[in-house]
Amino acid sequence: MPPEQPEDLPGPDRTSDADLPETDLPETDLPDTDPAGTGPGPEDEVAATRRPARRRRSGFGSFLREVLIVGGTALVISFLIKTFVVQAFWIPSGSMEDTLIYGDRVMVAKIQAGPTQIERGDIAVFVDPGGWLMHQEVDTDRGPILNPVMDALEFVGLAPAGESNHLIKRVIGMGGDHIVCCDEQGRITVNGEPLDETYLYPGDEPSLEAFDVVVPEDHYWMMGDHRSNSRDSRANDDGTGAAGSVPADHMVGQAMVLVWPLDRWNWFGDGAGDVFADVPAPEGSAAP
Repeated sequence: MPPEQPEDLPGPDRTSDADLPETDLPETDLPDTDPAGTGPGPEDEVAATRRPARRRRSGFGSFLREVLIVGGTALVISFLIKTFVVQAFWIPSGSMEDTLIYGDRVMVAKIQAGPTQIERGDIAVFVDPGGWLMHQEVDTDRGPILNPVMDALEFVGLAPAGESNHLIKRVIGMGGDHIVCCDEQGRITVNGEPLDETYLYPGDEPSLEAFDVVVPEDHYWMMGDHRSNSRDSRANDDGTGAAGSVPADHMVGQAMVLVWPLDRWNWFGDGAGDVFADVPAPEGSAAP
């Protein structure tokens, strides 16, 4: 309640607009105002302050949904690629030196992807047919924190697989091939054709173990490039070629490219080049 004015003080003079003298006042730009009674009240101001926050929350939610959708789609695509098209593997031993060394990462084209066919000279990944790795321990333990993370990434194909039941070797012979070690010059022969194996580890002989085998149909004779450090078809055979050969249904795919480390990048798509170019088809079969 406003304080009362003392009675002895004169009140303001009340005059009409007509009695006011005209004055030249400078014109000023005044902000537009709403008509009386339509300006923002306290409730409108509160609502106005809430709307931007609601929009911000809505924008973040939309962004989060997009991230989840894109991330989920990428994981699904990566899983499908790893399952049916291509998969990364890391090299856990020195049996393929110097072509592949410990720690290298290679991309492997899966056989079920379609036109990919394993041929002589190809570097191929396969599942242990039984007993090949019994004397070789592959350390894949990364600790209690990294183990589940890396397992999940390997499952969807975002990290190279390091399964302890997979091996990588070079295809020396296929079903029906007659493979002998060695001729008078110490070379391995396939169907009578000697091989000049340019990919062998420096100083290694083609083989220190003599063998004379015929590879069963739908099987592969696999050997490492580092012959003196590779437990391959030779060590697992019983002299017939059957025990040491890898069944076709154990083959995972062909190593196409060495992708890591970058300074060792190499393309393996052409297999062993001309090393097997003159090898004839096995007797009694059509040329591959």
